[in-house]
Amino acid sequence: MKAGKETLNRSDCPISYALDLVGDKWTLLILRDMIFAGKSSYGEFLQSDEKIATNILADRLNALTDNGFVIKSVSPENKSKFIYTLTDKAISLLPVIIELSIWGSKNSTAELNSTLPDVFKKDKVKTIKEFTKVLKKRLSNVSDTE
Repeated sequence: MKAGKETLNRSDCPISYALDLVGDKWTLLILRDMIFAGKSSYGEFLQSDEKIATNILADRLNALTDNGFVIKSVSPENKSKFIYTLTDKAISLLPVIIELSIWGSKNSTAELNSTLPDVFKKDKVKTIKEFTKVLKKRLSNVSDTE
């Protein structure tokens, strides 16, 4: 696996650094889809409810790859298709993404279509452990085939 080239830091602030890497809507939604919906291909990401534009999707997937959040590999079933897999670096964002989900469900004035925040609130630690185990298994499966 390549180490990737990281985004330049705007400042020495850790929050600024984190936002430079994953602080835009589309990056977080791609990570959400990979973590909770098991999406792994360009076509699957395009099917998300938010309707990401193809040029933005390509840009964010490249940035996620370049910054070490995903591994891009050729699909074993279809050699003309790429598969994206979360790295340990991305998996380590799971608690942050869960907290954002809980916060969004508490503070939204709209009716939200998700039971995930309820699952997170019931036993957040257990949920994080279970998702982490599944995600690391996917990563090890990719590592085994390379």
